[in-house]
Amino acid sequence: MALHLAIIGRPNVGKSTLFNRLVGQKLAIVDDTPGVTRDRRMGEAELGDLLLTVIDTAGYEEVKGESLEASVQEQTAKAMEEADVLLFIIDARAGVTPIDTAIADRLRRARIPVILAANKCEGREALAGHAEAYALGLGDPIALSAEHALGLDELYDRLTPFAKAEDFKQPAPEESAQEEDEEEGVSPDKPIQIAVVGRPNAGKSTLINALLGEERLVTSPIAGTTRDAIAVPYRWRDREFRVFDTAGLRRKARVTEKIEKLAVADALRAIRFAEVAIMTIDATAPLETQDLAIADLVEREGRAIVFAVNKWDLVEDRNLARRALRDRIDQLLPQLHGASLVMVSALHGDGLDRLMTAVLEAHRIWNKRVPTATINRYLEWALEKNPPPAMRGRRIKLRYMTQVKARPPTFAIFGNQLDGLPESYLRYLVNGIRKDFGLPGTPIRIVLRTSANPFAAKGEGARHPSAKVKSRERR
Repeated sequence: MALHLAIIGRPNVGKSTLFNRLVGQKLAIVDDTPGVTRDRRMGEAELGDLLLTVIDTAGYEEVKGESLEASVQEQTAKAMEEADVLLFIIDARAGVTPIDTAIADRLRRARIPVILAANKCEGREALAGHAEAYALGLGDPIALSAEHALGLDELYDRLTPFAKAEDFKQPAPEESAQEEDEEEGVSPDKPIQIAVVGRPNAGKSTLINALLGEERLVTSPIAGTTRDAIAVPYRWRDREFRVFDTAGLRRKARVTEKIEKLAVADALRAIRFAEVAIMTIDATAPLETQDLAIADLVEREGRAIVFAVNKWDLVEDRNLARRALRDRIDQLLPQLHGASLVMVSALHGDGLDRLMTAVLEAHRIWNKRVPTATINRYLEWALEKNPPPAMRGRRIKLRYMTQVKARPPTFAIFGNQLDGLPESYLRYLVNGIRKDFGLPGTPIRIVLRTSANPFAAKGEGARHPSAKVKSRERR
């Protein structure tokens, strides 16, 4: 268990900075521009021995209607409903503003405990703003500096009375004799990490909301609505997932604003930490150049991939469109040949079960291992069918092959003069591995390990199995 703490305040008072400080990571995008945060973000934190679930929220503003800003404020309202305690932040340098007063009036009517804190209390100029905070009628304000980690001890003292016994860290239990295979990480109890990626306005946030069955993420027809890579828990058929919503990725030349650059960096980080990427494609403008670039990025990061073709309800000739997409993916992304292609409509909730089934299958393939004896029989057959070319009059020798790791499947080839092995021959081997061992759509790596020539440095000596190995990796 953990105490749920929601950080509330007007824009640009340092809520995301404090969130990052408490969780110990730079998860939330921080910038001087007001209104950077839109979705509510949750993170686990430890403040002394107190366990916290911290909720970062968008800056509070008075808005009405069905605008993007109104949707953002709905997320803040939901965060307040989920919290055990509200931490109301003001900017000590700016002092109490009319918006702060309006927020305080609303919080006084709330049935949730409220702790008042004045942030940015690093110097004398902030003391006046800290003193003004008493007028808000929410008790003694804590003097905080999220940037410099000041005042966290007092925050701990204020939170402790609201915590239950289970909200405190318990002594670590003795280690079990049963050990998990950390390298493979295939424990059914461990959530599968999924990153939903794609171009702006492809329907990524709408797709996640459809999976969750609630409006968890802010959605809008305006491209670039999502900024932070928000992680949300999800359970499907007794399996746990952690789904990351990411900012839309545009061509690098078009990304000029600082906030968008930060959002793109956050999305790339989410891809690196993911196990499976759901590549969301807009069915009304399918497989543009940027779609191919994003899919190639996912492959280069070594992540499993599933193509989700969203807005499928808007397509007229579906059979023709499906065949055309399948052919283009296999032709333009041969390194992901056979990847699952699932047609969905996030707006209407169509195809979601098929999508999650494909995600589980892609994850299973990504973790697959091939026995050494089996892979060497394949190598023997591949060499007999198509021997490698000669290099400077000498035949390249491939002696032995084994799978050195999964996630993604990675194979090592041992032999001589492997530096001269052409890319076309490696593609031949990869295509055979993909077909013969049931590895469609997953990245496959081949590592070449060439035994060093013991006569190169010395004019004498004999070969020995322990000769140094030179290694290089190819996709």
